[in-house]
Amino acid sequence: MPYADNPFLSRGLASTTLHPLGLEVSHAKGPWIHLSDGTRLFDAISGIGVTNFGHGNEAVKEHLQAQLDRHLHTMVYGEFLQEAQTQASALLRATLPDPLDAVYFLNSGAEAIDAALKLARRVTGRSRLMAVTGSYHGNTLGSLSVSANESRKAAYRPLLPEVEFLEWNDLADVARIDDSVACVLVETVQGDAGVRIPSQDWLQALRKACSKVGALLILDEIQCGMGRTGKPWAFQHFGIVPDVLCMGKALGGGMAMGGIAASKAHLGLFAHGPSLGHITTFGGHPMACSGAIGALESLGKLDFAHVERQNQRWQDALEGHPAVRTVRRLGAFIAVELEDAEAVQKAVEGGLNRSGGEGVLLFWFLSVPHAFRLAPPLTCTEEEMTVGLTLILRALDQAV
Repeated sequence: MPYADNPFLSRGLASTTLHPLGLEVSHAKGPWIHLSDGTRLFDAISGIGVTNFGHGNEAVKEHLQAQLDRHLHTMVYGEFLQEAQTQASALLRATLPDPLDAVYFLNSGAEAIDAALKLARRVTGRSRLMAVTGSYHGNTLGSLSVSANESRKAAYRPLLPEVEFLEWNDLADVARIDDSVACVLVETVQGDAGVRIPSQDWLQALRKACSKVGALLILDEIQCGMGRTGKPWAFQHFGIVPDVLCMGKALGGGMAMGGIAASKAHLGLFAHGPSLGHITTFGGHPMACSGAIGALESLGKLDFAHVERQNQRWQDALEGHPAVRTVRRLGAFIAVELEDAEAVQKAVEGGLNRSGGEGVLLFWFLSVPHAFRLAPPLTCTEEEMTVGLTLILRALDQAV
């Protein structure tokens, strides 16, 4: 297509789709994104699971400003002790059970996946990797290799070898995990597959099988973590603890950040055999860690009962709309299934219709064309959630 027709390429920016939204942002606060034309959008997706604590979160801003006055980058990760890293680690570890007593801060969720895969091979000395059908873990070659959607992978093959996929939520298939497996990588709640919530029996069977054969259980909570499902971490719903927890998105409070949590014994292996076994220039950047401090402080103050009440109210109203076929939800992590992809397109476009000066931002799933995602900020007031719901129902009217 001609570059002039693409609002990104025409400005010399890479474009990820032929038809980007191309909306110009002025500023954002709470659940609202204000556009340069004076209208505003209720952000019902939290920037795809990033602004869990609202745009312009005051705690995040306070810590960012304080850090800005101290220093920015000083040295690659792992050489200098920096207060922001130490404080973010302490707050994060306080939300996690044993043996997750050490953190490696990185720059993105996909980086966290790659680091976790390396750690599994380093810990076990094995090379065989297992993921799950329906999974989405990122777009680096490593994270793409363990993602299930072949239509997104075919153009980039060959990818990592020795990757196999277990059937999601299939107890019988767990028997394939044997002592040649380095790790089993699972989204605790699958995001891109349309908020698929597994059974506790299945996740506990994975935990038991990994423990039995010495494989690492790696949970990807890049999207479903940081309070999104109604608890600090989604695995807390299911009575299991992973060997490695992958984090990202909301962790930085709006700053680019990822990370893995594991035991000190496991993460300590990156220091030898070889030395510098996993290194990063910008991982644990003091500004990103300062954003994480604000985000983690906000996580600690969440009223999860309020979050549940408001999102149950959304679910009840959505299930009563004639365009809606099914709603899947855990906490504030929601998938809304419509009749088909055309209906979803109409709903998304209807949300962007800012008649009266405001609309609502809905968004697609990559792998479920007949559904759209909802993930409102966890800090919304009852009044804000009412306004957001009204706008969503108005958008859905276009899909009937």
